[in-house]
Amino acid sequence: MQVNETLNEGLTREFTITIPAADLDAELNGRLVELAPQVNMPGFRPGKVPPALLRQRYGDSLLGEVIEKSVNESSQRALDERDLRPASQPNVEITSYEKGKDLEYKLSVELMPEIETVDFSTLELERVVAEPSDDDINDALKRMSEGQKESAPIEEARPAANGDVVVIDFVGKIDGEPFDGGAAQDHHLELGSNTFIPGFEEQLVGANAGDEKAVTVSFPEDYQASHLAGKEAVFDVTLKEIREPKPVEIDDAFAQRFGLDSLDALKEAIGEQMKGEYLTATRTRMKRQLLDILADKHSFEVPPKMVEEEYKGIVHQVVHHSEGEAGHDHDHDHDHDHDHDHDHDHDHGHDHDHAHDHDAGHDADEKKLSEEDRAEYRGIAERRVRLGLLLSEVGRQNNIQVTDEEVSRAIQEQAARFPGQERFVFDYYQKNPQALAQVRAPLFEDKVVDFVVEMAKVTDKTVTAEELFRDPDAEDEAAEKADDAEKKPAKKKAAAKPKAASSKAKTASKSKKKADDSDAEADSDA
Repeated sequence: MQVNETLNEGLTREFTITIPAADLDAELNGRLVELAPQVNMPGFRPGKVPPALLRQRYGDSLLGEVIEKSVNESSQRALDERDLRPASQPNVEITSYEKGKDLEYKLSVELMPEIETVDFSTLELERVVAEPSDDDINDALKRMSEGQKESAPIEEARPAANGDVVVIDFVGKIDGEPFDGGAAQDHHLELGSNTFIPGFEEQLVGANAGDEKAVTVSFPEDYQASHLAGKEAVFDVTLKEIREPKPVEIDDAFAQRFGLDSLDALKEAIGEQMKGEYLTATRTRMKRQLLDILADKHSFEVPPKMVEEEYKGIVHQVVHHSEGEAGHDHDHDHDHDHDHDHDHDHDHGHDHDHAHDHDAGHDADEKKLSEEDRAEYRGIAERRVRLGLLLSEVGRQNNIQVTDEEVSRAIQEQAARFPGQERFVFDYYQKNPQALAQVRAPLFEDKVVDFVVEMAKVTDKTVTAEELFRDPDAEDEAAEKADDAEKKPAKKKAAAKPKAASSKAKTASKSKKKADDSDAEADSDA
C-alpha cells in the first residue's frame, strides 16, 4: 500500500492511502480458497469447484467484505507504523474505486495529546464525613410515621379544616364533558397537602359532610397531561366524611410494620442505611473536588472534533431540557465517557442523511442560545473532554481495567431495579454494545479516581449531615457575595477603570460553576 500524509495540524492527521488492485485481488482469491470446501455445486465434488467458477458466482458478494477488511488492516498498519494513538474512532472515506483498479481512501484521525500527569502524591484532598446522630434517626422515624399515619372520623360535627382528611366522590368536566382520569369514589384527600390541582383543596375548607360542591380550577400550563394543560375544569364533588389524622405511635408495633422485631432494631437499620447514604455523599464530594483539582492542574491540547461532539450534546440537552423535554442537566461536567476503546473497527456504512439531519438539528438548537451561552458551553465541553482523556491516560499508564465480572455485577444491580423484567435488561445490554460501554465507563472512572485518591494526601473533616449534603456551589456563591460586599467601597473608587478583565473573570466563574455541577447520581456516570 502507499500512504501519503496530507494534513498535519495540531492533533489532526489526514492520509491518502492507496491499496493496489493486485492486493485486493489476492485477498479475494484467499477468501475464495477458504470458501471452496463449503460450496456444493451440481457436477462438482465438494471442494473441487474451479476457482474461476467460484469467482464468477461469489466474487462480487465477497468484494465488499474484502474491501472492508483491507481498509481496516491498512489503516491500522498506517497508524502503527507511525506510532500514532487515536483519541477516538478514525474516519474513513473511500475517494476512488472501480472494480479491477486500485482503491484510494482518505483516513482522518485525531490523536491522543501528550499528557504529562502531576505527581498525585502532592495532591491534597479534604474528605468531609458525617455520622448519623440520634436526632437524624429520630427525624427519619418521624418521616416514616407520617407516611404511615391513619385517620379516624371526627367526634363532633364541624366544617372541614386544613389538616383534615375528607372522603370525597368527584367527577371532573371540561366544557361540560367528563374527561379520562377525572373521577373517583371514596377518595381520601388531606386538605392542605397540595396533592391536588392548585385551588382544589382550598375550596373544600369549610364544607360539611354531605355537602355537594362545584369546584372550579385551572390545570397548570405545564401539566403533565398536555391535553389538559391550561384548561379550566369543573369538579362535581360530594363530601361524604370528615376525618382527623390519627397519630402513629413509634414503638415496637410500628417497627413490626417494616418486618423488624423492635424499635431498637428499626433504629439500627435506619442508622446503617444512613451510613451508606453518607458514605456515598462523602465519596461524591471528594470525587468532585479531585476532578476540579485535576482540571486545574492539567492543560493540554484536546482533539477539536471530540470537543465539538461534546458541545453538540450539551447544546441539545440545554435546549430540549429548557423546552420541557426529559433530559439530563447539561451543567454536569463530571459525566464522562472514558472507555476509549482504540480497536479502530471502522464503520464504513455511515448514514449520511441521518448525519445531515443531526447537524441541521444542532444548528437550529444553537440559534436558540446567546453568544455568551455558546462560549460557556464550549468551555464546559473542552473541560469534559480534557478530564476524560486525562483519566483515560492515567488508567492506561497504570493498567487499570474493568473486568467482565464487574460489568456483569453492575448490570445485575440495574436489573434488580426492574423486578420481573430482569431478562429484558440483560438482553438489552447483550445486544447493545454502546449501552454496555456506558456501564463500563463509570466503573473505569471510579477505579481511576480510587487509584489517584490512594496516593493523594487526604484529610478527614467531620461535619453535620446538613453540611455534608449542602450544595458546594451554594456555599461558593454565598462566599462570593460576601466577598463582593466587602469590596464595594473599593469598586466605587475604581469605577472609571476598564472592566474587561473583571467581566471576563465573572464569565469564567459562571462557566466553572456550571461545569462543576454534578448529578445527584454524581453520578455513577462520573
